[in-house]
Amino acid sequence: MDIRTIEDFYQETAQLIPAGINKEIGHFNVFDTADMIRKLEGTKPTPMSYNRRAYYKISLICGRNRAEYADKVIDIEKNALLFATPKIPYTYTPLGDEQAGHFCLFTDAFMVPAKSGVTLDELPIYQPGGYPVFQLSDDDTVEIKGIFRKMHREIASDYAYKYDLLRTYVLELIHYGQKLQPATSLYPAHTASARISSLFIELLERQFPIESTQQQLGLRTAKDYAGRLSVHVNHLNKVLKENTGKTTTELIGNRLIQEAKILLRQTNWTISEISYCLGFEEVAHFSNFFRKQTTLSPIAFRS
Repeated sequence: MDIRTIEDFYQETAQLIPAGINKEIGHFNVFDTADMIRKLEGTKPTPMSYNRRAYYKISLICGRNRAEYADKVIDIEKNALLFATPKIPYTYTPLGDEQAGHFCLFTDAFMVPAKSGVTLDELPIYQPGGYPVFQLSDDDTVEIKGIFRKMHREIASDYAYKYDLLRTYVLELIHYGQKLQPATSLYPAHTASARISSLFIELLERQFPIESTQQQLGLRTAKDYAGRLSVHVNHLNKVLKENTGKTTTELIGNRLIQEAKILLRQTNWTISEISYCLGFEEVAHFSNFFRKQTTLSPIAFRS
């Protein structure tokens, strides 16, 4: 298994190590994926070999790709956030010519605890057996792009403490990922299917309570949850049926009805507002759903 160093990376991507960038302890840099591809004279994206890298990498991936690990294969259809650590090898394969996004790479010395306040390999995001790739919603993607834009702007500045600020942006990305990642460490003794079931229930409960008429569910369908858990929707459904006796859709529906009843009883929100918050495109869809689950209309239940 090859070990790629920072110098290897710059050589293989036809990049020059920026002047003065190594004056800081450790190493950090940030790149625009589309610009990188253009600098490689329009050559088509190629798979990165299955090897160990001597640096950490956080990537915002925009485009169809596949990440293969020893114990899992994760397909990326649209947008995702990927965390790579020197200790876990993987193969990364672009599946389409349209590739965009951003990535930053850094050494462990750059994020040394004395500077960053954290030990990278102790963070949940970098634990073996976790979920290193997170499918992103459009809103998530906008936020992540904003963090990378701040990185690009800061690394080009002459601010004396810019690397301290860049560390905070790296930590912001890490914490963003960890908020998307269910706490896998809570279930070390579970079988794979039991763990997936536990993670699904945790994700489902994280969507609630609904506390404002401006709040809308981030995950609404079985496909949404499967994407966040990086499993196929059919596999998720099979696992949940085996472990709970209910399908993914049934579990989501039961929790939606529970929240709908709470909102109808304890708030003065309109039926339209409640419908919007629970992710229904039309009030009629919500009313039909509620009636099917309870035999009552939302108005009748409220009164």
